[in-house]
Amino acid sequence: MKRIGRHMIATMLGIMLMLSTVIPVIQAEERKPDISGWAIEALNEGEKYGIFPVQWYYEGFTSEVSIERVNELVALTEKKIAALQLSEKKQYSPVSYKEDTTRGDIINRLFNIVARYDLPVGKDAVAYMTKRNISNGLGLKEKATTQQAVVLATRLVKDTYNQAQQGSKGVAWVVEDEDTKVYLLGSIHVGTPDLYPFNKKLLTAFDESDALLVEVNLFNQKELEYLAGKAMYTDGTTLRENVSADTYTKVEKVAQQYQLPMEQLVLQKPWALSSTLSLLGSDDSFGLSREEMTMHGIDMYFLSSALLQEKPIIELEGIKAQTDMFDGLSPEAQEQSLVATVDSILEPSAENGKDIMQNWFSSWKKGEILAFTESFKKTEGEDSEFNEMLFGLRDEQMAKKIVSLLEDEEGEYFVVVGAGHFTVDKNIRYHLEQSGYDVVPFYQ
Repeated sequence: MKRIGRHMIATMLGIMLMLSTVIPVIQAEERKPDISGWAIEALNEGEKYGIFPVQWYYEGFTSEVSIERVNELVALTEKKIAALQLSEKKQYSPVSYKEDTTRGDIINRLFNIVARYDLPVGKDAVAYMTKRNISNGLGLKEKATTQQAVVLATRLVKDTYNQAQQGSKGVAWVVEDEDTKVYLLGSIHVGTPDLYPFNKKLLTAFDESDALLVEVNLFNQKELEYLAGKAMYTDGTTLRENVSADTYTKVEKVAQQYQLPMEQLVLQKPWALSSTLSLLGSDDSFGLSREEMTMHGIDMYFLSSALLQEKPIIELEGIKAQTDMFDGLSPEAQEQSLVATVDSILEPSAENGKDIMQNWFSSWKKGEILAFTESFKKTEGEDSEFNEMLFGLRDEQMAKKIVSLLEDEEGEYFVVVGAGHFTVDKNIRYHLEQSGYDVVPFYQ
């Protein structure tokens, strides 16, 4: 069981898209952020960069920014750009600033961050920011809102990464025929700010695509409700009656360790509870909560970007289909996945979830397909009902839908599915090649 459990850690991480994203969304307390429509697209970028706390959305975000917030924003932006490791100028004279909260003063401070590096920035902060479309150069003496300051910093980070031709590349491929091009991006369903921003070439491919294809559309409210209903026992029983006494005791220990309400956990079926608990062992490992790691997932980024761009979202499977797939597992397979999850929490091994994810993040950022594939393959479990459900027929069926797209449609399409579906044996790429298509790396 320990051997199975060790592999199951990675397997569960590989399917976080539906469960670890949807369940927190269902359970989250509804709060309305204080943001303006014009800023939403930039904020969707900036919140992924880790340059400001998202709690600011709910605390006077469109009101005048405090100097404390400006200082924090500048410090985090400086850290983000320093991560590029650019060459610094031998001689550097920063522009003066008063350390107040005017738009002009914030622009000067942000400009000083990039001016120290070997970039063609010139000496005029306002001229540079205007030329790079970071600021319009107007209202410089006006007090800035938190929202305005965050948008300026976000635009600066994105533009600087583009100038340096850096940013996460992802594990990606292209398949095409005479009139259709399909981009294939392998996703990690949870993430950290270090994954952002993405490489400009990757984002351009997405922006120019006619539609986004994903495993499931996480914003489908009707199907989210279906998932919520299926994840719970409705026959009057609880987890206690459906798993062994030993398994139940382990769940109790995890609940006690993390101060979780057992009366709520026991209402969930084993397959759903596995996901609820699966990231507990990595909580705070990256300095982020489970919800924050979900927010930084690659699927969530492209789904929200598609909504903002009013780009069509096409499901390759759907929440209902995936829910039925998990719910259709035998009781034995469901309990096995739950045992593997709680064992990984109670008895963490050297090959823990954080180490696995860190390896994936590193390879994904660099666009190293072979390194990512090797890392993923090392975590594959033994043949089981669970693993056959995760891949196998699903990859073949998703590949068929992509083939239909190539045969029946024209234009460009952007596919984002879990990276495992491109790296396991007989994966989506394999089935596309069996259908006569050449699947080539996106970066050549």
